[in-house]
Amino acid sequence: MALSVHNPFLPFCLPEVGEEEIAEVADSLRSGWLTTGPKTKRFEEDFASYMGSDVEALAVNSATAGLHLSLEAAGIGPGDEVVTTSYTFTATAEVIRYLGANPVFVDVRAGTLNIDPSAIEAAITPRTKAIVPVHFAGLACEMKQIMQLAKRYRLKVIEDAAHALPATSGGRLIGTLESDATVFSFYATKTLATGEGGMIVTRDPELAQRCRVMRLHGIDRDAFDRYTSEIPAWFYSVVAPGFKYNMTDVAAAIGIHQLLKLDRFLRRREELAQRYDEGLRDLCVRLPPHAPPDEVHAWHLYVIRLNDDAPVSRDDFVDQMAVAGIGTSVHFIPLHLHPYWRDTYALRPEQFPNATRAFKQVVSLPLYTRMTDADQDRVIRATHSILGRRHRSVVTVAGAEVGGA
Repeated sequence: MALSVHNPFLPFCLPEVGEEEIAEVADSLRSGWLTTGPKTKRFEEDFASYMGSDVEALAVNSATAGLHLSLEAAGIGPGDEVVTTSYTFTATAEVIRYLGANPVFVDVRAGTLNIDPSAIEAAITPRTKAIVPVHFAGLACEMKQIMQLAKRYRLKVIEDAAHALPATSGGRLIGTLESDATVFSFYATKTLATGEGGMIVTRDPELAQRCRVMRLHGIDRDAFDRYTSEIPAWFYSVVAPGFKYNMTDVAAAIGIHQLLKLDRFLRRREELAQRYDEGLRDLCVRLPPHAPPDEVHAWHLYVIRLNDDAPVSRDDFVDQMAVAGIGTSVHFIPLHLHPYWRDTYALRPEQFPNATRAFKQVVSLPLYTRMTDADQDRVIRATHSILGRRHRSVVTVAGAEVGGA
């Protein structure tokens, strides 16, 4: 089925940047502080305050950097094993390899596409040192069960929360749980966007200090402190072979005002998700899972899954949406299907039946706060035009499937 384009292309995502962010960036440029400085410090303090708990927040130049720093600070090293999900972006696993450790991939829950706690336990060996759960699409993993496993087997937990700001688990914000560290992403498509950037959140002062030193070349003093001191403070010591992972003040300037808008952004994302639910419930698709009652879904992504009896394949659907002038994406190509991970660890699709099956069905529809209702109506109409016939859809709530009308 070919669809003609009558409107400008609707991208998969656009960040919402206002005059406040622009003015703050301009202020940074005029101040002379382009790299890590007062705006980064302010952003960290504001973020820790938003968490509303006794945590430290450390700004970095990407969530990838944050995961690497957190695992290194948690003592992960050569020969160690870290259990994580195959249903994620490669950054989750590559940082484990940076440290000479080995990721041990497990399958996800069929309903939520979040890591399966029972699969985690089955994968634990004497070499296992940590778990990296990934909160997919903005829905929190089953953190109570994961933390129980970590306590029982004395494992570190580093949460990959790239999608999860501001999701909750057990009524608490992700970032305030008992895990050793939580890492958020501020990439351009995320719920809080600084272009590139991320944040490590932890309540462990030793882990925080190690991350702070290692994020800037293993130097024992922040450049900001050295360059603002009113007395000579040029001397510093390199105490470890660190990395170059610091956030710039230009990025932090954007983040300061994005954070102030985060609750409004969440409300709009919730509205858009609800409108999709209502507009697509008659189609031959599985709608995305919702958070349990009294919990918060961050709605970073709105991921539908085409049923087996859909009139087109997932790939054809993506192509036809593009013809209709609408951008979509696929989250994710599971790691066990990528040559490096597949060949290095002898991974087979049948080891990950839920992830493998989901990959063939999933499509991420546009979901961002700059979308108007009219924009979203275009997406819904195009989806109806391609998928065509009425069908009973399925939505998952807290892992339980319920039928759509």
